[in-house]
Amino acid sequence: MKGGAERTQILHRSVRVTVAAAAGFYSFVYGLDEPVLALYALFAPISLGLLSPIPGSGRQRAEVMLKALPVGLLLVTLGTGLAVKTWAAVLGMLVVGFFLAFAAIAGPRPAGAAPGLQLFYILACFPPYEPETLGLRLAGLTFGVAALVLCELFLLPQPPDPPYRTTLAAALATAGDTIAGRKSLSPDALREAGARLRLSGIPPAERPAGPGRAARGLAEAGSATRRLLEQLAHLTETGELRELVREGRAGDVGGRGGTGRPDTPSGLLLPQVAALCDETDTALRTGRPAPGPQRMDKAIDAFQQLRVRQATGPAADVPPVPVLRRQAALLAVAESTRILEISVRVGLDGRRTAPIQPRELFWYTQAAAPQLWLRRFTGNMTLRSVQFQNAVRIAVALAAARLVAGSLDLTHGFWVLLAVLTLSRTTVGATWAAIRQAVTGNLVGAVAAGALLIGLGRHTEAYAAILAPAMLIAFALGPLFGIAWAQALFTLVVATAFAQIAPASWRLAEARIVDVVTGSAIGLLCALLAWPAGARREVRRTMAGLLRDCGPLIKGTVDMLTAVPPGSAPAPPTLPALHRLRLAESAYAQFRSEPGADPPVSADWHGVLITANHILLGAQWLARFDLPATALSPDTADRARSGARALAQVTDRLAALCAADRTQPLGTPPTPPSEPAGPPLPVLVDLDMWLRSLTVQLSRIEAGLPEALGRTARGTTAAHGSQGS
Repeated sequence: MKGGAERTQILHRSVRVTVAAAAGFYSFVYGLDEPVLALYALFAPISLGLLSPIPGSGRQRAEVMLKALPVGLLLVTLGTGLAVKTWAAVLGMLVVGFFLAFAAIAGPRPAGAAPGLQLFYILACFPPYEPETLGLRLAGLTFGVAALVLCELFLLPQPPDPPYRTTLAAALATAGDTIAGRKSLSPDALREAGARLRLSGIPPAERPAGPGRAARGLAEAGSATRRLLEQLAHLTETGELRELVREGRAGDVGGRGGTGRPDTPSGLLLPQVAALCDETDTALRTGRPAPGPQRMDKAIDAFQQLRVRQATGPAADVPPVPVLRRQAALLAVAESTRILEISVRVGLDGRRTAPIQPRELFWYTQAAAPQLWLRRFTGNMTLRSVQFQNAVRIAVALAAARLVAGSLDLTHGFWVLLAVLTLSRTTVGATWAAIRQAVTGNLVGAVAAGALLIGLGRHTEAYAAILAPAMLIAFALGPLFGIAWAQALFTLVVATAFAQIAPASWRLAEARIVDVVTGSAIGLLCALLAWPAGARREVRRTMAGLLRDCGPLIKGTVDMLTAVPPGSAPAPPTLPALHRLRLAESAYAQFRSEPGADPPVSADWHGVLITANHILLGAQWLARFDLPATALSPDTADRARSGARALAQVTDRLAALCAADRTQPLGTPPTPPSEPAGPPLPVLVDLDMWLRSLTVQLSRIEAGLPEALGRTARGTTAAHGSQGS
């Protein structure tokens, strides 16, 4: 059941679309006696205003519609020219259908306008071939879009949603208050603050999903803030945050270390982290990035140098291991804050910058806009991209529908493609469910429309009186009550409108039924043949690929830190894993939106994403801040490399399980690495903390995978199922 706010939005939208559509239709039919003008002026507001889920406020929607108008004019021109031959129209439909559906990679707003633009080409590419009417078609389309834009701006306009940076600032304020000790929140409260940054809970128009620098920066800032809040929640659970805050205030370790000696490095770094959170929060609220270079780099360098001096100094000055572990946790918090501050600066400024470390994470800050778009396009031009799969599925279905409609010379064949476009879903099950309701609704609507056409005959004034109220009711009740209602009422609207353009009989309703059933059959067949499970299988494949790329990262990071001499081994490349992570995130987002995404036992895909992100970030900041000045002892290096190999074997085993490799041995759960021997150098403590946290995360994932994939394993427990988006 839809909420009150959503019902109000639907009712307001139905009023806007009805007024815009009626204004052009009545003027051109009864004022100028131009049916072509009237058809396009009626169709444009319905396509962009009703059938296109363009998100945002009235002003944002109007902006998208104005930007879509030139593209719509080009598509109508192209469709009018290609209507000369069926094969030409089919090829055009294949190309247009793919690229418009693939526009989803550009973000929610371009994706929302794509169905309307598809319909502009579809309407124009059907017979009769009348290139001499192109001017009338373009004029009608322009009038309809302009009328809809005016209605979006001035007639019951949709109010704007809070911008993403406001939501981000609220979450960052929570983190800053917690670090500074101004608030004492529970771990659940901190995690809940981070959960509010999930893109699935952000209004679509405000999601930073575009390929530009600003959108990428804000998206990275959101991820860093969620990671920061999760780190604070974990430190709160262990009680270490309380000790860090006490150290930041009073400069005394207290009871955790058991020595009472001041933890000078933490006491110096923690206040700087809290201050940077406050400054970044202010920048987000004002929309102006804070001036000056990234100060956290120098603060972290000073922190690490002081830790090394203490650890290699007199034995009496060496901090106890619990204090060193707490310092390692603070280092991770500081690195998350550093990435957050840089990302916010890029997101608010949006201009190209000099290279920022780590370069592989912030590669987009120095790239030109065309390169950013090309990277987004080519990155998704793969069979492993759900966006590519969706675009191929809908393009093939539309082209097949155009071929069938043209070959069989179906009356009003446009409705065949409209059925394909509006009823296709990402899974065959969801498509079949939509088709069942649509066919039922069309049968009821066709009977009612046939009775209406027989009863009123050719009394066009009666149809004129009915059309506007019929549109208002159909555009309101259809979205409120579901597909069956929408199809039934839309059939009545279509019959009422076409009866005023040309003489119509009950056979118009019959043609509508035939076309909708034909389009439904084509859409169902394509859904059955092209990735029928939607993202369900793809999420497993992409997660398997991601886990396979994580193993070399773990081993490469440890090899770099243990190399002799220090710095002689290169840092492992992270770009392949970053690309895999983006594909996996996209697949998981679609998987969560599909029906049946929450079975009783579900693999912890969200946990896989979190672990992969942890591996990527560790590979970046350990290489930057923990490269030792002198070589580690051979025994220590061998122990670290052995732990890394064990974890890499676990990621390979999990990848095989995700890929449904049933011959893969289950193995034993990963065991925590042994305590580092010798002096407790910061590099050893930081590396040990990273490997231990990965061990815990991978153990949780492995515990749930066998049962979720239909297998049983010794010592496994029920899946943790920490699903999220």
